Amino acid sequence: MKVHFVGAGPGDPDLLTIKAHRLLTSCRICVYAGSLVSPAVLALLPEDAVKHDSAALNLDDMRAIFEDAHQKNVDVVRLHSGDPSIYGAIGEQIRELNTLGIPYDVTPGVSSFQAAAAAVGVELTSPEVSQTIILTRAAGRTPLPPEQEINELARTKATLCLFLSTQKLSDLTKDLAAHYGWDCPVAVVYRASWPDQVVLKGNLSAIAAQVADAGVQKTALILVGHALAAPVASSKLYDAAFTHEYRTGV
Repeated sequence: MKVHFVGAGPGDPDLLTIKAHRLLTSCRICVYAGSLVSPAVLALLPEDAVKHDSAALNLDDMRAIFEDAHQKNVDVVRLHSGDPSIYGAIGEQIRELNTLGIPYDVTPGVSSFQAAAAAVGVELTSPEVSQTIILTRAAGRTPLPPEQEINELARTKATLCLFLSTQKLSDLTKDLAAHYGWDCPVAVVYRASWPDQVVLKGNLSAIAAQVADAGVQKTALILVGHALAAPVASSKLYDAAFTHEYRTGV
């Protein structure tokens, strides 16, 4: 028996890995991340699979499900939205499994920040502009270490991908503009890759109003950085004059 932590991806079932698809279609017990997992992905579960919505569960409840499945020698699919390693709270679940002596594995998934970038049609890294991507969130009921506050991270002028932060966007833009400037490009993608996906593009001076007008309050990813603009420089990778291991420059 094993617990399989599986990344459900951003929503579109076509973005599941082959392994995730196989585990879902043969699943007998599934604990899934509530409304964050799209109905199209959940539809892949067998009709007779036992399904538990983790939105209504606490850690003790999940421990009980894992223990019961272990006693019955039945695998469990623990289905997380996006990629389980990002804001998936799998660490505490793994701790419980280690205590119980129950084996587990992790199947990665496409993250919403990747699906959001695809929806916007941008590269998150840009030569001479940003070679760093930071995945983070605004402080809320879960605080941030002081050195990881948005104002501190913005000093790097890296491309920021902000999870779980849409409701704080109005305040965030002020901190961000101090380092990126009010004209810095921003994109907010609601439910990336879902059928009702919404893509909002603008700059730090206007994006909060756009998001409010669209009624987007959660389940959105915020992309911030000058890399989102049209590139001003090309990489050396395809520069005809650049020599590397596989090609001699002209």
